[in-house]
Amino acid sequence: MDSNHDQPSQLVLTKRERKLLDASIEIEHARPENDDLTFMHSVMCQVGLPRSKVDSLHFERTCGGAGLYLTAGKIWDGQQFIQQPIPYGPMPRLVMGHLNTQALRLKTPEIEIGRSASEFLRCLNKASTGGRTGSYTMFRKQMLALSACSMTLGFTTQSRAITYDGKPIQRFEAWLTNNEEQPSLWPGIITFSSEYYQTLLEHAIPLDLRALNALSDGALAMDIYTMLADRLHRINGKPLTLRWHSLREQFGQEYTGYEADKNFKKKFLRALDKVLAVYPTAKVRQVKGGIQMLPSPPPIPYRSG
Repeated sequence: MDSNHDQPSQLVLTKRERKLLDASIEIEHARPENDDLTFMHSVMCQVGLPRSKVDSLHFERTCGGAGLYLTAGKIWDGQQFIQQPIPYGPMPRLVMGHLNTQALRLKTPEIEIGRSASEFLRCLNKASTGGRTGSYTMFRKQMLALSACSMTLGFTTQSRAITYDGKPIQRFEAWLTNNEEQPSLWPGIITFSSEYYQTLLEHAIPLDLRALNALSDGALAMDIYTMLADRLHRINGKPLTLRWHSLREQFGQEYTGYEADKNFKKKFLRALDKVLAVYPTAKVRQVKGGIQMLPSPPPIPYRSG
């Protein structure tokens, strides 16, 4: 008899599944330290950057009392202006979280970013790999797009409708001259515009970086996590139900074509499972017609006193 038949089958986890499981266990048993803290602008917790490549030079997303409008910009390469695409995917989200955090911690719109792209990628918990789809290539592409784009943020408070219109990153010339062979050309400073910095001071949402890193293989899961981190602790009284058509408006703009609603629902629920693994105190469940959210602690506990 083949002895293999006597052995129980073993579950083999992929690298992504192992990363998610490890983060889930750590978050469940260890409170976040100072280095585990990162921040996102509250508007971008409601209406995130594009999750996939945008064929247009403009992108708009609105949801409830918040809106985001992006216009792709151009970069001067020393001889001519080069058109950049709209930033998209996980990388710009990680970068903005890191830059926001440094600006808030140091209380300045000027952020030191290290001596090389490899060093900066390590800050984002990403290995520096080359090639067409490597982390360094995608990082540089998305950073140039992010630095060049103009961003309009709209948000509504109880008494005001506020519009921020401009470029979050005011100075970003360092990335044009840096490469892996000549790290000495790296100036190491990024400067937020004063307008973006001021709105960030008033509207920053604390997140657990361990969770964000564990979800960084997919922008949809990152956006669901930031939305829940912003909203769950603000729910008062009875549970809040979000219907699928509202969720599609907020998160599913990229899903088009045949059975788009069905495909979005499947992808959303799969991403939500990942989010709940690294946000264990989140009280969210699927109900008929959508998801139900109950009052829950934020991922970063309130400070006592």
